[in-house]
Amino acid sequence: MHDDARFDTRAIHAGQEFDPTTGAVIPPIYQTSTFVQDGIGGLRGGYEYSRAGNPTRTALETQLAALEGGIRGLSFASGLAAEDALLRTVLAPGDHVVIGNDVYGGTHRLVRRIHGAWGIRHTTVDTSDIGAVRDAIELGTTKVLWVETPSNPLMKISDIAALAELGDEAGVLVVVDNTFASPALQQPLALGAAVVVHSTTKYLGGHSDVVGGGLVFAAGQEELAERVTFTQFAAGAISGPFDAFLTSRGIKTLGIRMQRHSQNALAIARRLDEHPAVERVYYPGLESHPGHELAGRQMSGFGGMLSIAFAGGAPAARRFAQSTSLFQLAESLGGVESLVNYPSEMTHASVKGTEAEVPDSIVRLSVGIEDVDDLLDDIDQTLVRIAG
Repeated sequence: MHDDARFDTRAIHAGQEFDPTTGAVIPPIYQTSTFVQDGIGGLRGGYEYSRAGNPTRTALETQLAALEGGIRGLSFASGLAAEDALLRTVLAPGDHVVIGNDVYGGTHRLVRRIHGAWGIRHTTVDTSDIGAVRDAIELGTTKVLWVETPSNPLMKISDIAALAELGDEAGVLVVVDNTFASPALQQPLALGAAVVVHSTTKYLGGHSDVVGGGLVFAAGQEELAERVTFTQFAAGAISGPFDAFLTSRGIKTLGIRMQRHSQNALAIARRLDEHPAVERVYYPGLESHPGHELAGRQMSGFGGMLSIAFAGGAPAARRFAQSTSLFQLAESLGGVESLVNYPSEMTHASVKGTEAEVPDSIVRLSVGIEDVDDLLDDIDQTLVRIAG
């Protein structure tokens, strides 16, 4: 593969060289815990034990780095495992984190309850407001600015380039959760971010059959990448070989899937935006979205996620979430099938009572790649049912 290969080519070929022994087009799954040494310390290919490294995981990590344009990728057992390894490496008791007020509930819980108990302080702000972020940064104490854009579930759009510049000025590590957009639609490292984090469970895996996480480091972050690699090795939050294989397989169709996710989501957002039962649709592809112009500049598509605020409040939202047919009620997102979620009681239940609490009138949709007319029919029929 040429170094200047385009995105879809990198997604299919990076780290995926054919097996030199048999010629198998797909690299084998190295389902092994350990590796024979040629004498003490004589490692074949640098592999000694699968917690330290495994060829199937290496293949995925090469893929991840290539997709995001980074110098190193790391694959973890889950998105939260990836986040935790990064934060534990960077932070020490007394340090401070600035985090968005609309992020995945598990991320906010990790910072607030796990790292908070270790003496880490945090400030929750709207990261789409540069002034608010600047005011929240404590020079010398703030070590991490955690940005999620588009955000979960209210689809706020934050200016990655401006926040990266602010982070550089203040000596703060700017981390971008790129799970919602995926590298097919957004390249945070190219916009100045230092680290990208993914729940690879979502769009990268893309088929709701594997749990995983990933980190990718920008050029200039080699020392940090080494430190986080050591944390992963020492603490052990690795992805297994079969999980790595499933994720790599999913990544190969990422570009074309994200096109369909985006097309379907825009059609559904437009349909919902016209309905009297809907108070507001949160989708950056709509011109009425306050982040529409910015999203158009820093993303190549608007993605497959959208949220709905119902005029009838929580009762209407709950009825809708429990009445769809093709949209299945479940946690998670980013698979080929469409899902509906009630964040207040599901993905974001852990942030009730905090600055990141999600209104109980909100329903979140993960729009799949089914025929869009069938999805629209499901939405229309559900709205009729809950109105009756």
